[in-house]
Amino acid sequence: MFEITDTQKIGVGLAGFGISFLFLGVLLFFDKGLLAIGNLLFISGLACVIGPRRTLSFFFQRHKAKASAAFLGGVIVVLMGWPLVGMIIETYGFVLLFSGFLPVAINFLRRVPILGTFLNMPGISRILDMLADTSSEVHK
Repeated sequence: MFEITDTQKIGVGLAGFGISFLFLGVLLFFDKGLLAIGNLLFISGLACVIGPRRTLSFFFQRHKAKASAAFLGGVIVVLMGWPLVGMIIETYGFVLLFSGFLPVAINFLRRVPILGTFLNMPGISRILDMLADTSSEVHK
């Protein structure tokens, strides 16, 4: 296996808290404070997990310019105080940026003991298969 450093462990925690704050911000009718904190925690957690240099190279690749501009622009719009508009822009950028990882993430989650049983149910499995196929077609 591979060793996980303390910085990566902290990054996973930061990203997890970021996702939690984003979820709560959406649940509480797009609370701009929670969404702003969630965005900052998620991005800083991502930087801790994969490293600052790799994070910058991930966001600033030429073929991902549109997706990165939408995602980071959405974060800026949320920080400026327009949470609904910012989250729509940010979600569009997030889907474009991370859709290449979706099939890998789905296959990983299907192997998790309790969650895998739920995700392999007939209706849910069909939906996940369609999502994995459409996300792989985006990058062709």
